[in-house]
Amino acid sequence: MADLYVALAHYPVVDRTGKIVAAAITSLDLHDLARSARTYGAKAFFVIHPVAEQRAFAARVIGHWQTGFGRRFDSRRREALDLTRIVGALDDAIAAIETAAGARPLIAFTSARAQGGLGWDAARARLANPAGPPIMVMFGTGFGMAPALADRADFTLPPILGADDYNHLSVRAAAGIILDRLCGR
Repeated sequence: MADLYVALAHYPVVDRTGKIVAAAITSLDLHDLARSARTYGAKAFFVIHPVAEQRAFAARVIGHWQTGFGRRFDSRRREALDLTRIVGALDDAIAAIETAAGARPLIAFTSARAQGGLGWDAARARLANPAGPPIMVMFGTGFGMAPALADRADFTLPPILGADDYNHLSVRAAAGIILDRLCGR
């Protein structure tokens, strides 16, 4: 299998009106996406945020589970959070992956909005190739990633479609489903 990386972008994302904003980091996203990344064999989980105070908040949450009471209370959570890398920009995540894997990652864009995209079988085949480049699956917060992030992607994954037209999963739920479709047994 190619090296898998997961990223959660908090900027640039759009709000409900389509305005480009920086969304706040939530502790639930940190815990749940780290656990999904660990479950499906990701090498790292990148939390992307341009605001230093938000990065410091994420570091405090993660630090709680890496030392002291949190570490003793739930070592499995620590193991998942150990994968987390907090960076200021997408380029920082790409550079870290290039250093670790020796190659620029292919970036897989995810969106709840129908945009076509690479089919699940083709995406699984790309990831299944151990000689292939690393792949970073990029998720967004707010009401989705801004077009500038879509423009950086090498391919788009299809949206998760439910039983009807309602399509507003949390990023945590969508990430779990997508990672399972890509890597699940």
